Amino acid sequence: MLSKRSSQQFLSAGAGARARRLVGLASGTALLSVLSGCLFVTDTSRMNIDVFQDEVAPVYYDPARVQPADPQPVPQKRELYTTQFHQTYGLPVSNPLHRVMYGTIRDDGHTLPAIPLDRVDRSYLRQEIDYSTNEAPGTIVVDTKARYLYLVQAGGKAIRYGVGIGRDGFSWSGRGTIQTKQKWPHWTPSNEMVARQPDLRPISAEEGGLEAGLNNPLGARALYIYQDGKDTLYRVHGTPDWQSVGKATSSGCVRMFNQDVIDLYDRVGAKAPIVVI
Repeated sequence: MLSKRSSQQFLSAGAGARARRLVGLASGTALLSVLSGCLFVTDTSRMNIDVFQDEVAPVYYDPARVQPADPQPVPQKRELYTTQFHQTYGLPVSNPLHRVMYGTIRDDGHTLPAIPLDRVDRSYLRQEIDYSTNEAPGTIVVDTKARYLYLVQAGGKAIRYGVGIGRDGFSWSGRGTIQTKQKWPHWTPSNEMVARQPDLRPISAEEGGLEAGLNNPLGARALYIYQDGKDTLYRVHGTPDWQSVGKATSSGCVRMFNQDVIDLYDRVGAKAPIVVI
């Protein structure tokens, strides 16, 4: 049997352990509360154009660095169309209209190559769709998560284009206006960008920048987005790197097939509103 003194020491030790557990639990709860507060604080930096600088500058396109896409197997048996005619003669590999839309284009002295439709996701090809929105016709809506750009039309319709966007940390969201548009824009990387990528020095501001052309990272057209009269440095532009459409890579601007950005350029009116979500 425990002596009276031993019993008191045992009870005292037990009470101390319980007290320490309660203090630890209280500390853990307080820490969790603080962390939870951090996790649910709205990140407004994406909407602050003062901190959104040369992160969105387009990356210079070097065709030698672009890895070819993996070959896609051709299905040998078609389950959807099982008539003898279709099994014998097959079906077009793509919508004939798409072959016209994304074919070779001669534009302002430049010849744009055709987009290889057998190597792109068909969901990113231009099409008119049903689109329910409160935005007025003529508004551009960029859904960065789905990687689509919508040009709102009357009657609950929209023209949908596939886009490439910036990777995490290189993006912007908010409401703005298409302040200016340019055909075959000139591009000059910022001094900060040249410092990070010395191979861009031959096209730095001191060297006059990069002339318009097939390898210019702004592509065939550029739409410049302003917010409250201030340049956001965010652009909707074409790209010679057609493989980047549908992906989140490089810097933050919205990239489109050159054939699509030409089509969008011709449809967008002056001072068109744009919403990036």
